[in-house]
Amino acid sequence: MRVATILWMLVLAGVSPLYAAVTMEPVEYKVGDTVLKGVVAYDDAVEGKRPGVLVVHEWWGLNDYAKMRADMLAKAGYVALALDMYGEGKTTEHPQEAGEWASAIGQNQDIARTRFMGAFELLREHPRTDPERIAAIGYCFGGSVVLNMALAGIDLDAVVSFHGGLPQDAAGGDVKASILVCHGGADQLSTQEQLETFTSNLVAANADWEINVYGGAKHSFTNPGADARGMPQLGYDERADKRSWRAMLGFLQEAFE
Repeated sequence: MRVATILWMLVLAGVSPLYAAVTMEPVEYKVGDTVLKGVVAYDDAVEGKRPGVLVVHEWWGLNDYAKMRADMLAKAGYVALALDMYGEGKTTEHPQEAGEWASAIGQNQDIARTRFMGAFELLREHPRTDPERIAAIGYCFGGSVVLNMALAGIDLDAVVSFHGGLPQDAAGGDVKASILVCHGGADQLSTQEQLETFTSNLVAANADWEINVYGGAKHSFTNPGADARGMPQLGYDERADKRSWRAMLGFLQEAFE
């Protein structure tokens, strides 16, 4: 049995391997004229190549939260790249600024795709990554990014969105990725109508999809710092956070088999 498989089993069972020695490796890559700054996370104790997972940040930018998720994925036996969609690794604490940055990317899918693909190729070329097994996960803004990449037909094994925006356009390509959406039942930023339209588009695209709705969970339910933002639409939900993470681990394991 491969070491990565053992790690998956331990994590799913709630056991943290004591020998995990995660390296957080800063990386710079350029897309057009934009310098992007990310972090690659992997466990030094795991030998050989293993699946890679791209982590797309919330609208706040590539902050410590996204890097923490990359660290958790590394402990689960993956090579994780917390990528940068804004350039220079910039972050903000101000909702208005975050909204402006996210909208600039969301309204220009050509830029979104080229920046995502720059990270995709970087992860595939990493010496510890199995280039034939790549997935992507995203949070809020990042959830919308990974769903759009799946609908565009990017060659990913799986994508997982946590409280992400729900794309309303029909698939623009052959959907190759299996799709898991982890959605808050009390999310005020994505309406029931949007959820229904998104679901209908997945059905029309003949996609492999699954949507988990967590009762009472608000937008940003996986982020322990959500309540400190002072935005009533946001809120951390520990139960939904843990359930959605376990769901993601099982989903990725199946996708990479």
